[in-house]
Amino acid sequence: MKEEKAQPIGYALRNINNQIRRNLDARFAVNGLDELCGIQGPILGYIEEKSRKGDVFQKDIEKKFNIRRSTATTTLQNMEQKGFLLREAVEGDGRLKRILLTDKAKTLNKKIRLQIDSFHTMMEEGLTEEEKKQFLHTLDKIQQNLVSDRNRKEGYYND
Repeated sequence: MKEEKAQPIGYALRNINNQIRRNLDARFAVNGLDELCGIQGPILGYIEEKSRKGDVFQKDIEKKFNIRRSTATTTLQNMEQKGFLLREAVEGDGRLKRILLTDKAKTLNKKIRLQIDSFHTMMEEGLTEEEKKQFLHTLDKIQQNLVSDRNRKEGYYND
């Protein structure tokens, strides 16, 4: 009997990413957080946490969430239009904008944090600490492969 070939990892990761986004969007909608979608909730949480230690800039969000500048710009503009954040010019460099949460965002952030924590708990249900460590180790290796591939000067694609 022929052994079945495993699904390519990239497809599996894309499918899981889509499912995570759908589940979080549904949780947010049910809990009155439906103004937020996709990565917006985690971005608000990140801004709140990082702003306790210092200023937050768009480049910080790009790095933390591994997103392109254009994606970060569009997402942050959308969040600003919805009244979740403000961008304030830094004294001495008008091009550099510090990102600040509005009172509206601060009020919602507690509910967001509860939903995200609950979501992570549900997702990790039935996994041992060793399984989680191994999974994260494997994901780290995959990410290193992706970064190495992207950084190669020679390649089969051009940006």
